[in-house]
Formats: sequence, structure tokens, C-alpha cells
Amino acid sequence: MRRAVSGANKGTRAVVAVSVTLLALGAAPARAQPSSDGKPERAWARGVPKQNQEQALELFRVGNALLKESIFVQASEKYRQALALWDHPAIHYNLALALMNLDQPIEVHEHLVAALRFGAEPLEAEKFEYARNYKTLIENQLARVEVACDTPGAVVTLDNKTLFTAPGRYSGLVRPGAHSISATLAGYLPSDENRTLLPGETANLDLKLFTAGDLTRYRRRWSAAMPWLVMGAGAAVAGGGALLHVQSRDKFAAFDAGIQECGGCVPSSPLASQLNQGNLMQRAAIGGYALGGAALVTGAILAYLNQPESYRIDPTQLTQTPERVSILPVLGGGSGGVQALLRF
Repeated sequence: MRRAVSGANKGTRAVVAVSVTLLALGAAPARAQPSSDGKPERAWARGVPKQNQEQALELFRVGNALLKESIFVQASEKYRQALALWDHPAIHYNLALALMNLDQPIEVHEHLVAALRFGAEPLEAEKFEYARNYKTLIENQLARVEVACDTPGAVVTLDNKTLFTAPGRYSGLVRPGAHSISATLAGYLPSDENRTLLPGETANLDLKLFTAGDLTRYRRRWSAAMPWLVMGAGAAVAGGGALLHVQSRDKFAAFDAGIQECGGCVPSSPLASQLNQGNLMQRAAIGGYALGGAALVTGAILAYLNQPESYRIDPTQLTQTPERVSILPVLGGGSGGVQALLRF
């Protein structure tokens, strides 16, 4: 990926160099002219004091001389000073020429847009065509980022530079390569997007901010009812043991009463069976107590282990549109059927 990005940037610089050569050979710098007396004031001179126009023209001429000598940094400084006095399309045009040699394609595009906003008249037809063609060319060599965020107060940044405070939108050109777009707001989790853009590519981003509570979900190891069902089964088994215990006590009481009636004689078979049944029920009751108690303890442990555990979902799960399926009957032509439609 790094190789691809590096190649894209080199391609942008190569196009800039060729285009500057063509413009330098085919077109001289544009010439800004003050508004003539007796003529209607032109749109790009409206509201600009005469003194400002003259000062801007002087700086413009100095910048042109520096541009012809290929002193691009100082030329661009003079043009910027001139623009502060007079926002003239020809000054934007010549500043773009200087910036082409300083590898500033984003700013070049901005000044070409400003140079073209009043049409060909302030530039002359030939220079207007150069500016328009190069604007299209540089747009194809750069990438575009379109960002939207509707969370009030969120600060949206591109490569650590603030774009706007939400709600709002931004659309602008960037160099091809890796870029980081983020939105932050106190009390919300940051929304970060990292994209590697190719020349001519447009990235559309709609940043959504969520609180920790919005993204928190809870889950259990087992069904919430399972530990209680285990404890309920244990209580039922223990209850059955208690019933057997009562019944065994009745059998022992009947056996003791029979022995007393016969004065300590050897118990008859029916009377001995009372003792045997009592012993059997007592052992079953003890087993029921043990099994029921174990089930109750197990259920309590499961209830403890089955407490809800929090986890965080991916924000995209809240922004994706769920798939919907529509089932429609199909009738006609002596045949019938069902048609399923998937909606994304």
C-alpha cells in the first residue's frame, strides 16, 4: 500500500511539472488592470478603494518580476499581499502559477477556482482556458473527501486539522494517500476513520458519535432461567425426601406400637414389613435430601456464574441497515409460486 501511495504522489508532481512548463511557455502571467474612469465598475473591482487597487497592482508587478526569475516563494508572498488588498482573479491566477512549482496542488486548485469565478474577461480567453483545463487535470490527480456529522458540538478533524464543529458538512480535495478523519465530543466515544485514497477517488463519510451506553450490551453464559430451574428441581427432590421421611416415621411408629401390644414378642411378618418399609423410606429420604441439597447448591453457583457480562458492539452495527426479506405470491399463466425479495 505504501508503494501505491508513493506512486500516486509522484504522479501528481509529474503532472504539475509538465503543466507548469506548458503554462510558462504558452502563457505569460495575467495582467491586472485598475478600473477605468468613465466605465462601469467591474464586478471584481466593486467596493475596492482606488488606493488599494494601486497598491495591489504594484505588489502584483513585483510578484510578476519574481515569477519570471523563477523566485517562486517570494513571488507567492507578493501575490498574497496583493490579494489582501484586492481580490482580483488575475492575482489568483499568477499565484497558482507560482504555487505549481512549490508542490502545493491543493492551494493551486483553490486559487484556480477563484481565478475562474468571473469568467474569461479578467484573465483573457487564452489564460482562462489554461486555468480551466488545469483545474480539471488537478482534480483528477487529487482525491476528494466529503464528511458529514450531525452530532451538535462534535469537532471534526482531517489529519489533525479542524474542519468544522457539527452539525455540518465538508467537501474538499486532499492529496492521494493515507488520511485520518475523526469526530470527538466530551461524553461520547470518538469516531475515527482511516482511509487510503487513490487519485480521482471520493470518500463519503457520515460520522456518528455514540456514548458508551449506546454501544454496551449484556450477555449471560446460559439462559437466565436455567439456574432457577436447577434450584427448583433440587427443592422438589428435597421436598420428596421430606415426604418419604414423614412416611418412614409413620411406619416406625406402627412397628413400635405392634411390639408394645404383643409384649415384646417376635414380630410377625406383617409387622416386620412395617419396619423394612420404614428403613427403605428413610434411606430414600436421606438420598433425596442429599440430591436436592446438591441441586440447590449447584443452582446457586450457576446463578452466580450466570450474572450479566457487559461487552461493547461495533458502532457499524447501529448504522447498518438490516436486510429485509419480502415474500410475495406469484400467480399467472396456469402456474403459481412464491417470490422472495431481499432488501439491503
